[in-house]
Amino acid sequence: MPNMSLKKNEMPSQEPNVRNKNFLEVALGYTEEQALDEAARCLNCKNHPCVSGCPVQVKIPEFIKKITEKDYEGAYQVIHETSSLPAVCGRVCPQETQCESKCIRGIKGEPVGIGRLERFVADWHNANVQEAPAKPAPNGHKVAVIGSGPSGLTCAGDLAKKGYDVTVFEALHLAGGVLVYGIPEFRLPKAIVQKEVDGLKALGVKVETNMVIGRIVSIDELMSEYGFEAVFIGSGAGLPMFMHIPGENLCGVYSANEFLTRINLMKAYKDGSDTPIMPLQGKKVAVVGGGNVAMDAARCAKRLGAENVYIVYRRGMAELPARKEEVEHAEEEGIVFKTLNNPVKINGDEKGYVSSMTCVEMELGEPDASGRRRPIEKVGSEHDLPVDCVIMSSRTPPLVLRSTARAASSSTRPVLPLTRTSTPAATPSRALPPSSSPWAPASSARRASTRH
Repeated sequence: MPNMSLKKNEMPSQEPNVRNKNFLEVALGYTEEQALDEAARCLNCKNHPCVSGCPVQVKIPEFIKKITEKDYEGAYQVIHETSSLPAVCGRVCPQETQCESKCIRGIKGEPVGIGRLERFVADWHNANVQEAPAKPAPNGHKVAVIGSGPSGLTCAGDLAKKGYDVTVFEALHLAGGVLVYGIPEFRLPKAIVQKEVDGLKALGVKVETNMVIGRIVSIDELMSEYGFEAVFIGSGAGLPMFMHIPGENLCGVYSANEFLTRINLMKAYKDGSDTPIMPLQGKKVAVVGGGNVAMDAARCAKRLGAENVYIVYRRGMAELPARKEEVEHAEEEGIVFKTLNNPVKINGDEKGYVSSMTCVEMELGEPDASGRRRPIEKVGSEHDLPVDCVIMSSRTPPLVLRSTARAASSSTRPVLPLTRTSTPAATPSRALPPSSSPWAPASSARRASTRH
């Protein structure tokens, strides 16, 4: 019998006042009982609208039906047909704007918890299945993938399943891209990312780290000397961006990119880290921005011992681009939202360290090109917010390393370029705004892999 409850099963989580002091995963995952109960909410609709909302076209009703039959490995194999990163997707993919937004159950209640079920299945597989996947028969063709973020790994996985000899080249010392340097451990444990990368290696994908393509080796060299027949460029989630206001060069001002990379990739939160962050114990921190990256930075600062952490955002709560779940978690953990505020200056002390941030109050006018109401400054509303650290989390422009860009533009070989928001392999209906998720390029990678 279908479960006609209007609400999803709640995700078990650490208590807010416990988790805001550690970097352990916040969401604990469904129990088997919860997963079976949630799977029973799926109506297995005839037209499967949820699948149309998935960038990689996972056969969602099919894998959920396998759950109801307690065939969890079968469910995993259904997901894995089209998704190379199910344990990652189940945790950080924005299902509420993709598959779950199309769920029929969402019309008169909450949609089926598709992402939570995907995570359950992937975690069950990782805990219970030790056998390596069978390697597809080689088809004799070689493809290079530049970048090991979600788009690069997705492309590599799709090609490997078709028998291609794939090598992923990563500029940093660990594979995973934004999954390892951008998303905190408490949202996405790095062991999970490594497990997914290891799964791709088991399929035959080779990963070369510390490789800056265009500087160490050119694209033409990859093709003429190393025998690659095509190159896919998935070169990064974005460059840091500042507001260009006075005081941004003071000690204690970070870009969110640097702040999160130091924490997530370099483990700055551990004693004796070679790449530390200024001591935040008992300090006041302002994070400028309202997207997922801002939430991640604010929640990390809280875990590093900051007494007060503020999200400073020029629009209102309703306009925050971050996922609803991330905003709720941040509020529960004690993050203070100073919305309708915009920084105009960062002030420092005599030693060159941040002492406060001057802000102006805003009000919302008519909608702008993005569809959100345009913030307008209130005259005479200037005020100072005492802070010791400022983290800038503005939208980031797509990253294509100059060396890689030069290599691509000078090459006459087949190159499949990818930035975070535009690519010949993408379609407008699949493109996502830069702050929404690392999965914006996933369908682009999928389309690129079908060209071969």
